[in-house]
Amino acid sequence: MEETLNMLEMIQDDEQSHGKIEIAPEVIEVIAGIAASEVDGIAQMRGNFASGVVEKLGKKNHGKGIRVELTDEGIKVDVFCLMDFGVSIPTVAQKVQDNIKQTLYNMTALEAKEVNIHIVGVTFETQKLEHETGIEE
Repeated sequence: MEETLNMLEMIQDDEQSHGKIEIAPEVIEVIAGIAASEVDGIAQMRGNFASGVVEKLGKKNHGKGIRVELTDEGIKVDVFCLMDFGVSIPTVAQKVQDNIKQTLYNMTALEAKEVNIHIVGVTFETQKLEHETGIEE
């Protein structure tokens, strides 16, 4: 695999093969984003301005805060997230890594070489309420 590839190709060598399977990196981003969001202690995923505008218009961006690289060594996933105040950051980060690896394997039969967690902030309860209601105190 090269870094310039934009599709991940899965080839089966057995006689039962009916063709090839190609998985776009965007699919891996969505799977990893949903898996990360499922873990208790993750407040939200970090996105950019464009993803924020899209979510305000009502479309959910499940790949937000996820970057996927396809390299010769394998799949590298970077997760950028905010955690809830009061949780054990190492414990939650380990759960996110485990959940992403397991979910990717279950859905695609691919194993992630690396799952790197980047904590970009901590969210307090009052910030969550302001974000959900849109009202600032």
